[in-house]
Amino acid sequence: MNNILGSGMLAVALGGIVAFLAFIPFVAVSYRRRGGLTTGRTLLWASAAVYFWAIWTYTLVPVPESDDYRCAGRNLRPFEFVDEIRAAVAVSGRYLTDPVVLQVALNVLLFVPLGFFLRVLGGRGILIAGLVGLGISGIIETTQLTGVWGIFPCAYRVFDVDDLIINTFGALLGSLLAFAVPKKHRGAQKTPDAEIPRPVTRGRRLLGILCDVVGVGLVGSGVAVAVQAVLLLVVGDPGRTGDIASVTGNTVAALVWLVVILGTGRSIGDLATRVRYTDGVLPRWLARPLRFLTGAAAYTVLAALPAPWSLSAFLLAVATVVMLFVWRDGRGLTGWIGRRRLVDDREGVVSPTVDAASGPLR
Repeated sequence: MNNILGSGMLAVALGGIVAFLAFIPFVAVSYRRRGGLTTGRTLLWASAAVYFWAIWTYTLVPVPESDDYRCAGRNLRPFEFVDEIRAAVAVSGRYLTDPVVLQVALNVLLFVPLGFFLRVLGGRGILIAGLVGLGISGIIETTQLTGVWGIFPCAYRVFDVDDLIINTFGALLGSLLAFAVPKKHRGAQKTPDAEIPRPVTRGRRLLGILCDVVGVGLVGSGVAVAVQAVLLLVVGDPGRTGDIASVTGNTVAALVWLVVILGTGRSIGDLATRVRYTDGVLPRWLARPLRFLTGAAAYTVLAALPAPWSLSAFLLAVATVVMLFVWRDGRGLTGWIGRRRLVDDREGVVSPTVDAASGPLR
């Protein structure tokens, strides 16, 4: 039970990391292929990320802690599990709760989500589900047979040709069960209404802000780790390299966002969620820097300043949250100062005037 719980927790952790890294591309692709983002499809993709790692953690973990273990055997005779079930049931008399029966059932269930996700998220049919199930199962069994490709002196888990059959059947079954999902919610192809403009809501604006926060954090952290690794090789003193790496990471992230905003007038979060600002009372050469100064990248720069200047980051965050709820389209400080509305970028040219419907809440 502890091994199963540990494998599950490891799968959730690794899946969460993958989902976090893929968050911005996922949002951008969703808005371009399906016109928007739904909670149900987001949860499905997050579940798929966790499931992908669950396949490996449940079949390969735990690994031996030392080379002192008994080498596992192998089964090369197809459908031997049928004879094993017959023999086990003849002794126990339990058709549904016998451990051998449960083991086979669990192997089937382990690959059912694979076929389901391939059809619902990928739009792939039964043939692809079977081939992918067979391929992944083959890689797993071969990895077990070779002791994780030579890392261990011999196999620490049994290579079983029946697992190839059972797992493939599970993937096929999952593909069939996916027919229960309405056709309009299946597949990764672009939906017919993907280019229809949609209202800019507070939730959509909040999603864009979250994309900016996550993106700035990922770029800054990635650059900081790389810079610190290089400095450690050159300087060799972690105490002296930490601050330099952090400042460099924040600077690079801010520059990336600045270049994107100056070039497009929109942040990466705006681009991902397909929103844009209308023209307002400010000229473009002033409105675009203002967009940067009121965004997530500027917050990172301000937060890195020494006290009391770092307090300005807190004030910017508070102002952003307040503006998010003052205006129905969540236009923020840059929209308020420049009298600019947020619209879907699939709309045509929109009048720069501030209409009553998008005005502040009374």
